Amino acid sequence: MSDTVEKLGAHEVAAWLRRHPGFLKQFPDLALSLVVPRDEGPAASLASYQLEVLRDKNRELSRRLQDLFANAQENERLAVRTHQLTLALMRQGTAGDTLRAMAASLAEDFNGDLVRLVVFEPIAGLEEADWLQVIDAGDARLAPFRDCLADGEPICGRLQPEKHALLYGLRAEDVESTALLPLPGVGLIAVGSRDANRFFPGMGTLFLRMMGESLATALRRFQG
Repeated sequence: MSDTVEKLGAHEVAAWLRRHPGFLKQFPDLALSLVVPRDEGPAASLASYQLEVLRDKNRELSRRLQDLFANAQENERLAVRTHQLTLALMRQGTAGDTLRAMAASLAEDFNGDLVRLVVFEPIAGLEEADWLQVIDAGDARLAPFRDCLADGEPICGRLQPEKHALLYGLRAEDVESTALLPLPGVGLIAVGSRDANRFFPGMGTLFLRMMGESLATALRRFQG
């Protein structure tokens, strides 16, 4: 019974102090006499404990600001590269050159270890490109990609074995993670990485969508 009374009293005191944060200013001797237990080491005075808490919060805020700054810089770089890619695609004079420009940019500017493109219709001048496959949209081999082609949403992470096999063939074992961009009516773009953490589920896909839209728009110029 006494334990219950003490616990209730402590809660009431804590609630009252929250409503009167300036209380200790009226009784500085009380503030100096209070001690706060710590997980490690001896107990600390209230003032030193508050200072330590503030320092921890400042360190956490500084870390978050650094992360935000790094993310902002990376997004800026991606925005510039995506813009440059769009301009490069629009400068090409043929569908074949457009796809070549896309593959080269993904490999060089976006650091793709293994770039693969699948298109549904033959492309003049690209009959034998190791990064390109021409597969009819109704081909049974594309069955694993039906859902993503229907909704057009990018997929990032480790793909299912049958998807890996179709996209990368004999090089499938070299790829640990993939950014897959489906282009409904056009085909598929896959950027493979040897790093299992390079592409992961839940990562942002805005720039992937923008690149896909740029390629699809550029290719429409050559459709008869």
